[in-house]
Amino acid sequence: MTQAQAVIETIEKLGGIATLNQINQHIFEVEDCVWKTKTPFASIRRIVQLTKGIYKIKPGLYALETHRKYLEQNGIIIQTEKNRDSIEVKTFNHSYYQGLLLEIGRMRRLNTFVPNQDKNKKFLTTPLKEIRTLQTIPHFSYDKFVDRSATIDVIWFNSNYMPHSFYEIEHTTDIQNSLLKFIDLQDFHSRMVIVADEMRHSDFTNKMSYAAFASLRQNKRVDFLSYESLDKQYEQEVQKQQMEFIL
Repeated sequence: MTQAQAVIETIEKLGGIATLNQINQHIFEVEDCVWKTKTPFASIRRIVQLTKGIYKIKPGLYALETHRKYLEQNGIIIQTEKNRDSIEVKTFNHSYYQGLLLEIGRMRRLNTFVPNQDKNKKFLTTPLKEIRTLQTIPHFSYDKFVDRSATIDVIWFNSNYMPHSFYEIEHTTDIQNSLLKFIDLQDFHSRMVIVADEMRHSDFTNKMSYAAFASLRQNKRVDFLSYESLDKQYEQEVQKQQMEFIL
């Protein structure tokens, strides 16, 4: 079996769609393929980019042409200028980027949580509840703060179960609503991040200029992270995990 065939078989076993990290994790389960190269993961990156029958949905996310129709029927579609505001793209982007943040948090050995109302939504083919490491939110403070944070899209917790980072994913909803949550949680020593399409960066900047959010702005409490940057950082995190030693 060729290396390209092994990659295709791996994606097939993962449901016809997989992130680069998922392919790397499962590729060596294919017993009939020999990887003589010292850099198999670099070879895998080249294969998914160049092999006929494999198509790119997002950076670091690939699928099989044989599964395209099924995946599109289930809302996993390539975003275009025409469909970017559709319900299908909005739903897919939200749970997909929740999944990426959960995976990055796990790779960094942090505890991760998504709201219970989102736990059955899927990161590709896997429910988010199977990816998050915490099934209940830690009682890290007074009830009003825990309850307020329980609706945030993704939270990373440190080893003491204190909030490390709060992430709100905003595709088309009002960024102001997320900033109101962050106002209530600003006394915690935690990062606060709005995750959205780069096209919404100006909207973020505008909302941050409101007098109501002066403390967030003046203390530089909230950052903006574009989908594109998150995609790249996910790929970089995957590559870091493959290194034998990190400075």
